[in-house]
Amino acid sequence: MNISLHQLKVFVAVARQRSFTRAAREFDLTQSAVSRCVRELEDAIELRLFDRTTRQVELTTAGASLERRIGRLLDEIDITLREGRTAHEGHTGVVVVASNPVLSSSWLPGGLARCAAAFPDLIVSVKDEAQASVLASVEQGAVDFGVVTDLDSAVVAGLHVQVLFSTPLRAVLPEHHALARYPSLAWAALDHEPLVTLNADSGSRAAVDRALGTHRMRGRPIQELGHVAAVLRMIELGLGVGVLPIDAHWPALSTRLVARPLLPEVTLTTVLVRRKNRSLRPNAEAVWSHFFKEAQVQGVAWLGTSGRARVEAAKRDDADMNGHMNAHINAHINADIRRAVSNAQGSPYYKEHDDEHSNGRHSQAP
Repeated sequence: MNISLHQLKVFVAVARQRSFTRAAREFDLTQSAVSRCVRELEDAIELRLFDRTTRQVELTTAGASLERRIGRLLDEIDITLREGRTAHEGHTGVVVVASNPVLSSSWLPGGLARCAAAFPDLIVSVKDEAQASVLASVEQGAVDFGVVTDLDSAVVAGLHVQVLFSTPLRAVLPEHHALARYPSLAWAALDHEPLVTLNADSGSRAAVDRALGTHRMRGRPIQELGHVAAVLRMIELGLGVGVLPIDAHWPALSTRLVARPLLPEVTLTTVLVRRKNRSLRPNAEAVWSHFFKEAQVQGVAWLGTSGRARVEAAKRDDADMNGHMNAHINAHINADIRRAVSNAQGSPYYKEHDDEHSNGRHSQAP
């Protein structure tokens, strides 16, 4: 028995329309083509399906029974195909995203909320884990993709990476701290401050270590914590100065804390990662694209407000302080540091810098 899906669709259309002419218009065929299609179906199944007259078309008993059963099957096929097309467009199903704890508590929830609004029938499940575990989950195919910060170049080879945004590291201080009165700080200003920062699970610790090493900082973080809220609480209690990524994508500071740009600027880059040479499922591709677009919109919005403008203004202010202002601020900060770290007054470091000051030489302004 040689029967095509097209023949069945034409038969159901004629049965429901009770007209060869209207069925022909539905399929953009001629009436004779529809008649031939029905006749070939009747010949194949050896059943008469319609009683035809010059004025009307009526189903036979066999035709009515076949229309009920075939009609339901064709409707089910149509629903299945539409559902498949919808899933292909990324509007349904479940997408699993891995993220480090800091991003899970800062940028990611906003991205999830906007994604839920755009795709109400799509479920995005978050796997919250240390950054190294995020990368392992991506490589093993346990998740659709991951969101990480400051990706190590050594692991990029096996991954496809999409940059979301870059965030500057800033000094975070209690509002009454001696260094808080300056619009920006050199890294050297934190040389003898106890530091509080995020641990390796957050993905930002490596960038902090690189900055400290580049600027030959003698101080080292005395506290490493896994959550931004814990770091901020330690700073509020005066237990150290924070070195944290701060911008619109990260948690806002309380009114008791201030952030100051650290110069030269060191940034963290947050990226989406997935396995290289492996295409995402359509719904996961939709979430990936939505996350990327939302990150760009959010960054542009912040540029339009005062956030990034304040950072750039602070840089210009710092540049304008070259000359006698540079030396004046440096002298004040050195005095603050000496008073704050009284047990180090006799160290060779201070002797060296006292000698430089007495000879009229001054280091970089904070």
